[in-house]
Amino acid sequence: MVSGERIRLSTRRGTTKDCVGPGLRPGHAERKLGRILKLPKTAKVAIVAALEHEVRPLIRQWRPVERTHDGRRYKFFENERAVLVCGGIGPEAARRATEAIIKLYAPVMVQSVGFAGALDFTLKVGTVLTPICVIDAKDGSRVEAGVGHWVVISVDRTADIKQKASLAKAYWAHAVDMEAAAVARGAQAHGITFVGLKAISDEAGFDMPSIDRFIGGDGRFRTAAFAAFVVVRPWLWLRVMQLRRNCAKAANALCEWLDQYNHDPNKGDMEELINPGAGLHPISGSRN
Repeated sequence: MVSGERIRLSTRRGTTKDCVGPGLRPGHAERKLGRILKLPKTAKVAIVAALEHEVRPLIRQWRPVERTHDGRRYKFFENERAVLVCGGIGPEAARRATEAIIKLYAPVMVQSVGFAGALDFTLKVGTVLTPICVIDAKDGSRVEAGVGHWVVISVDRTADIKQKASLAKAYWAHAVDMEAAAVARGAQAHGITFVGLKAISDEAGFDMPSIDRFIGGDGRFRTAAFAAFVVVRPWLWLRVMQLRRNCAKAANALCEWLDQYNHDPNKGDMEELINPGAGLHPISGSRN
């Protein structure tokens, strides 16, 4: 990449044993820790999220723009440094949104952002991760990120406690989501640098309510249908309320780190996005 705006993503710690898993070579991940990505000042970073509530604190002042790609209408949010699309939940929705944002904006970097479930019991709600590698659970394929430390595995449905334990054991992964692998593969297909940023919304021991039936074919979450389902099942109320609080905390933490896109890079020498170690609260910076 040519010189220009510099975005630095680094980690506070990064031992080989944390990054090694099937298909990852010892020491390989460490070479990318703290790497500085140099971007042209006139170029945009493409950010792909699933749902708007994940990034709402970030995009309040961004310009909404509706554009069409491949017969589908997308709502993009733009500012001077980046463009963001909320493509919907799941790998297929993420794939379509990634292709659309690349074709329409020709970005120099693609970033997958959003919520993830913890597979590592030390990861608490609100912890923000920059994965060095994303794995597609469907076929075991891997895509390396431009920078990072953690391993994220992408699945095609929400994972319960048993499934989280199984994924952690099989893939040595730290967190699970539904979109990162599809976004990474889309960026890779176009020869564009991929990075990820994921905030933990449900811990390894949290029993996620089943929500797959409420995800439409377009990847949108059918909130009204889910609310109608929950209201007549009082045994779900506490879990759903806890999940809502967790998601709000994760969104604030995620957008705290993404806030670098709301600042003029010319006013500072370098923007830094630090991947906190396990147990570090990403907003306060204090140990739990």
